[in-house]
Amino acid sequence: MEIIHLSAECYPIAKVGGLGDVVGALPKYQNKLGHVAKVVMPAYQTKFMQENEFEVVYDGWGKLGFHDFPVRIFREQTNKLGFDLYLVHIPGLMDRPNVYGYDDDTERFLAYQIAVLDWIAQWEHKPDVIHCHDHHTGLVPFMMAYGHQFKKLSHVPTILTIHNAQYQGQFGWDKLHYLPPFDLWKSGQLDWKGSINPLAAAIKCAWRVTTVSPSYLEEISFKANGLEDLLAQERSKSVGILNGIDNEVWDPQHDPMLEKKFTLRTLENGKKANKAALCRVFNLDPEKPLFTFIGRLVGEKGADLLPEIFYNALSKGNGAINVLVLGSGDPQVEGRLIQLKEAFPGNYNAYIGYNEQLSHQIYAGADFLLMPSRVEPCGLNQMYALRYGTVPIVRRIGGLKDTVVDIGDGGFGICHDQTSVWDVGHAIGRAYELYQNHGQLKEIRKYMMQLDHSWDRAAQQYIDLYHI
Repeated sequence: MEIIHLSAECYPIAKVGGLGDVVGALPKYQNKLGHVAKVVMPAYQTKFMQENEFEVVYDGWGKLGFHDFPVRIFREQTNKLGFDLYLVHIPGLMDRPNVYGYDDDTERFLAYQIAVLDWIAQWEHKPDVIHCHDHHTGLVPFMMAYGHQFKKLSHVPTILTIHNAQYQGQFGWDKLHYLPPFDLWKSGQLDWKGSINPLAAAIKCAWRVTTVSPSYLEEISFKANGLEDLLAQERSKSVGILNGIDNEVWDPQHDPMLEKKFTLRTLENGKKANKAALCRVFNLDPEKPLFTFIGRLVGEKGADLLPEIFYNALSKGNGAINVLVLGSGDPQVEGRLIQLKEAFPGNYNAYIGYNEQLSHQIYAGADFLLMPSRVEPCGLNQMYALRYGTVPIVRRIGGLKDTVVDIGDGGFGICHDQTSVWDVGHAIGRAYELYQNHGQLKEIRKYMMQLDHSWDRAAQQYIDLYHI
């Protein structure tokens, strides 16, 4: 089976969040099952593009409304990611350092989608499945079904995976002319509440819709930023498949980013060495429990509450705990987290930004990882933490609910019900008590590290779904 994944992100080429991790791993595991999975994504101006070898597989022109644009598609030559990678180069639109955040993002991702379909439509054969990820590729199922120039592809199955329903890519009807010609009476497939909505169009037009955890499929039926009714209408073709993690990238036994690699047998010494290295760099005490947060500093993640949560925990604890933050996002939250350094020197520190190597080191060296999310479609950080023997402290929502069981229920994590200062503070108190019980903590760490959240299971579930 030939599977084409279309995505705005793919680790390690370009990653903003969990979408990049998923698309960087799922195709590799599908190939291991004997299929041919490929990724086609925009060619951003990134370090990966500059440091690797590519060959040109397509030169052509696309049309965005009344404007023609040149397209060149590159293929990475060494298959170093475990799957064929194709990068869509559109001068002036995609060749920028950042994935998102530009005023013309609508035009950028529309041009990318049109260019991809123009290319695939010229193949002598047809792929078996086109798998679209989030709204950046959401108009592909519509164009394949109704676009005059893509009739050859109309019978190719399309899958939409919703990684986060809060972001939908809406734009005004004044840009309808950007789309390749189609019968205008099909315009209703594009519409949702008065706008062209790529995510809604994909939900309507894709052959199957998936979410990245079973619980998230349930949750978006009543909280999906306005798409609740549509998702209810299309529920019969929808399924929740829990994401996995790439056990080859996230493996404490072979991780080159760690101070000291470790296995289940050397867990205690390994975590101790990695914690000591972290504490040296960030001026923290390795004898105290280390609480961490890794991620985007945005409201969805509950990050706006972190400054107050940490202030309370550090004040009440009288120096009994350490806190380390890695992330970026809301400038106000960033500023408040930086200010805490002055209030709690030796017990608190923060790295504002994105640092892949540091994230690996924190998972390996920390004792607890906080995820007080308001929205968490799947969550990968808690699975990385489990893999490295770090206890997750999570809100019972989305994929967090599907992957973490509270120690009070015979499990291995610490769970709370609300994203609130009180709930998270109480969870931190429970974690501190667990840290004092060295025997129980040791057993929980061993249990966590043996949990299997690899992509093997999920990759097969997707393959089964493709047989429509």
